[in-house]
Formats: sequence, structure tokens, C-alpha cells
Amino acid sequence: MVAAVELYLDPDATRRIRVLWDALETEGVQSMRSLLAQRHRPHVSLAVAPRLDPEQVVAALRTTVVAAPLRLDFQHAGQFVGRVLWLGPAPTPELLAHHRTVYDRLTDAGIPLTEHYQPGLWVPHCTLSMRVPNALMAAAVRRCLEVLPLAATVVGAALTDHARGITHPLS
Repeated sequence: MVAAVELYLDPDATRRIRVLWDALETEGVQSMRSLLAQRHRPHVSLAVAPRLDPEQVVAALRTTVVAAPLRLDFQHAGQFVGRVLWLGPAPTPELLAHHRTVYDRLTDAGIPLTEHYQPGLWVPHCTLSMRVPNALMAAAVRRCLEVLPLAATVVGAALTDHARGITHPLS
């Protein structure tokens, strides 16, 4: 499992993504809703590591507003290797700068992060499914396109590690 620093979306965007999760489930695609006893909520991860210590993360980010009121405009669906399906917000200068700030504060504090989340490599995304069966990918993408574009505002943030039962709100 992994731990993450997650940005949470406003109620309307969250509702729309949960409706999309339900639509994917009706297509036979296991969505994030089904994983880990339904503990996931729609989010964009800024940083990921195999394990994060909440006290260390809070100390590293104490002068940073992690839940900055960023506007996210989800404009595309994407797929990572392994058949991971996601919605992607436009990588605005504000979003990329915010990501770099959080990443730099964490790494400056000696917190090792997953390579894919380095500035310049990070692809901002909201994961919908961790493994879409190949035969269902076209139907899953069609479902994604039904909700796009989707405007959202960041309204909260937390450090999460579902395997260890940790959800620690961040400002």
C-alpha cells in the first residue's frame, strides 16, 4: 500500500466523480469506491510514498497551506500502465507551482517520495479505477467522457495511509 498527501474537491465535483464511480461499476469496472472498504474519496495526490509519518509530514508542511483554494478543470481521461484509469485536470501554472512547493518542503525534510511524483514527472490526476479489464476500457473511457469537462475547487487536504488506518487533515 501507499501513503499520500491528497487534495480534496468541492462537494459538487466529489458527487459527480462518485456518480462516475457508480457508472463504472455498472460497466463491470471496479472503481475506487469499492477498494479498501469504501474509504477512498475523490482526490488529487500531490505526493506519494510507501509510508509517511504524519508528525514528520505536518512538521515539513507547517508553513504551507496544502489545501490552497485551487481551481481544477478536469478536461481529459487518461490511462497509466497497468490499466489505471483517471481524470486529469489541466496542469495550470498555479497547480504545478503548488505541487512543487509541497514536494520541495517534504523532500527538504528528508521524506522520500515516489519518483513519479517529482516535479516534471508528476501527472496530476484523480484515479477512477486501479485496473480496468482490457475488454472494458472503451466503455470505461466513454463513461469518463460523459462527465467532462468537470470544474472543481480544492477544499481540503489530508495525509492518508489507508493500510495503516491514517487520515490526518492538513491545512
